[in-house]
Amino acid sequence: MHQEKQNTTRHISLAFFLNLGFTIIEIIGGIYTNSVAIISDALHDFGDSVSLAVAWYLQKISSRGRDRYYTYGYRRFSLLGAVFISVMLIVGAVFIIKESITRLLSPDEVNARGMMYLAFLGIIVNGIAVLRLRKGRSMNEKAVYLHMLEDVLGWTAVLVVSIVMMFVDAPILDPLLSIGITIWVLYNVYKNLKKTFRILLQEVPENVNIERVQKELSKIAGISSIHDLHIWSLDGENNIITLHAVIPDNSSDGDQQKLKRAIRNICERLNIQHATIEFETEGEECIFEEC
Repeated sequence: MHQEKQNTTRHISLAFFLNLGFTIIEIIGGIYTNSVAIISDALHDFGDSVSLAVAWYLQKISSRGRDRYYTYGYRRFSLLGAVFISVMLIVGAVFIIKESITRLLSPDEVNARGMMYLAFLGIIVNGIAVLRLRKGRSMNEKAVYLHMLEDVLGWTAVLVVSIVMMFVDAPILDPLLSIGITIWVLYNVYKNLKKTFRILLQEVPENVNIERVQKELSKIAGISSIHDLHIWSLDGENNIITLHAVIPDNSSDGDQQKLKRAIRNICERLNIQHATIEFETEGEECIFEEC
């Protein structure tokens, strides 16, 4: 798990440095090609670099262990990174749509060949980051992946348009493709934010079947029933369960240790990494049963 956290941090840091370096190239290329769209995208990418830096910082914090302030550790900070970068994507999308509509109403001549060369470079640079991030498991890494994928698709659109414009005078294609890609990105941002907020609101994880968990635990010999069961995810990767198990009055300490091991084994098999267990004897009143 610690190695996965380190890999995620490295991948986000790579995306940051690639994005920042390419932003500088974009500014120079935008001036050279006389492309307002590319210069505008350079400013957008500078904002991307800032958001990637924040995501990188929050991902590094999320690798810290528990302390007296955060007894579960700092893993949820990676969710803040996912929310922040998603909001930045929405702001950037609004900016791109506004710029695209302006260019639809007033198309401008650009250096198509220069745009093509810059698009090739943009696809390569951002594509490297996408390939490194595509198997990310954390919500933060998925958000960064989506961010970089947006840039790859955007530069693919620029490449297609620049090639077409070398043979056909159709500058309107550029803003039309930009709008289409932006709508697709916004749809994926919505799905990512929806999943992130479900985790923050402690919804039962998608990869855990609560009915099956309760059924499997109730089958353990020595447990009369299971109640006050709660399952939630810490960060989209690590799932947590708390439960009350009713056991016979004459259960010894050894019996209880065996039951705990049996419960934890089932939880691990059903993709729950952390279990907090409380035993109650038959007939004992549970004051938290309705929570």
